[in-house]
Amino acid sequence: MNDEAETLTVNLGAEGVDAAALVAEIRAEVDRKRREGVYDGACIARAERHNLMYMADSEELLRFYLNCLRDTVVVDINDFAIEDRRPGLKGKLLVSLKTVIWKLLKFYTFRMWSQQNQMNALLVTALESTHQQSEKKIAALEARIAALEAGQPQSGENSAA
Repeated sequence: MNDEAETLTVNLGAEGVDAAALVAEIRAEVDRKRREGVYDGACIARAERHNLMYMADSEELLRFYLNCLRDTVVVDINDFAIEDRRPGLKGKLLVSLKTVIWKLLKFYTFRMWSQQNQMNALLVTALESTHQQSEKKIAALEARIAALEAGQPQSGENSAA
C-alpha cells in the first residue's frame, strides 16, 4: 500500500469563477462539518484513514467492508428533528404537518423496519461467520502445505502407507 497520497490537481477555467475562493469555501465547510461531528461516523473516519483507492490487499478491503456493515446494520427508526427553512406561520404549519406524517409513517412501517433490522443482523452474522470459517480453513491448509513441503507427516496420515 502506498503511504504517500498522490495529489489531484483540478483546474477551473470558467469565466467569473474565483477558484481560490471556491476552494476556501469548500475547506471552510469541511472544517465546520468536522467540528460539528458530521464526519465522526465509523465508516467515514476509516475511509479517510484508508483511502479505498490505495487498498491493494483485498483482505484488508473485505475487513473494512465487514466492519462498515457491522456498524450500519441497524435501520435507524428513532425520531429526528423535523425542520423547515421557511419563516413564519407557513414554516410552522409545514413542520406540524411533516411531524404528523412522520408519526403516521412510523406507526405504519415500524414492524417492517424491525423485521429489516433482524434480517440485516442475521445476514451480517452469516457473512462474518462464513468469512471466519474460510479464514480457519485457509490457515489449516497453509499449515498443511508448509508441513508437506517440510516433509513432516500430518496428524491423521497413515504412516504405514
